[in-house]
Amino acid sequence: MTTGLALTGLLDTARTARRGVGAFNVVLLEHAEAIVAGAEQAGLPVVLQISENCIRYHGGVTPIVTATQAIARSADVAVLVHLDHVEDRALVHAGIDLGVDSVMYDGSHLDYDANLAATRELADACHTAGIAIEAELGEVGGKDGVHAPGVRTDPDDAAAFVAATGVDALAVAVGTSHAMQTREASVDRDLVGRLRASVPVPLVLHGSSGLSDDELRGAVHAGMTKINISTHLNGLFTRALRDVLDDRPDLVDPRRYVAAGRDAVAAETARLLTLLAG
Repeated sequence: MTTGLALTGLLDTARTARRGVGAFNVVLLEHAEAIVAGAEQAGLPVVLQISENCIRYHGGVTPIVTATQAIARSADVAVLVHLDHVEDRALVHAGIDLGVDSVMYDGSHLDYDANLAATRELADACHTAGIAIEAELGEVGGKDGVHAPGVRTDPDDAAAFVAATGVDALAVAVGTSHAMQTREASVDRDLVGRLRASVPVPLVLHGSSGLSDDELRGAVHAGMTKINISTHLNGLFTRALRDVLDDRPDLVDPRRYVAAGRDAVAAETARLLTLLAG
């Protein structure tokens, strides 16, 4: 695993080449193992994302982050560990203390001035520690933030926000939304192009599980760089487990069926990384 502001370098290089970098969420340790296995199969870098919800599920930040970091360090390719959708500022500082590679601070539930002030303060703290920070611009509450259906990011607002906060990457709303279980969303490619021209840092696409392969390619070619995918992989994981248990209801050893989910995620990770980098 690379360290420091490695995410900035990785994303800047990909942005210049109009390639996408896959960022996939860890829910269980098997997800981290699978994502790394897929990245090694593809021979491409990947970002392991740990959300605030995941941290809450595991009872605290240290166990899941340090275990994920150990898996990342053992990889044969560059693997970065990133805290995703963190609203609790104390968790940002905890991530800094643990040496994560980057943090996404989500202040989109706040009004603009409060979001800007909090993001700027945390950006200073992250940069002092040599850690990259991603932010999200918006005023719509709830988990979807600016990614609620119908919401769009204004290029001028985005450019001003980046200039005022000093963040290294910006999540923008261009047509996706979180937790989609069908791949039928579409990206406003014209808006992506205008955002890329206005915003000097890499753009991040949240809610990418709702996009088909063609839409993913189109989003990257239009100017998106960091592509976040979670629900799509979780669906594959769950269906693979269910198939094994339906076929073998006598199984009681979790390793016998959870491994099927891990294998499914590894294969799709390799495929998606190759698709995004093409």
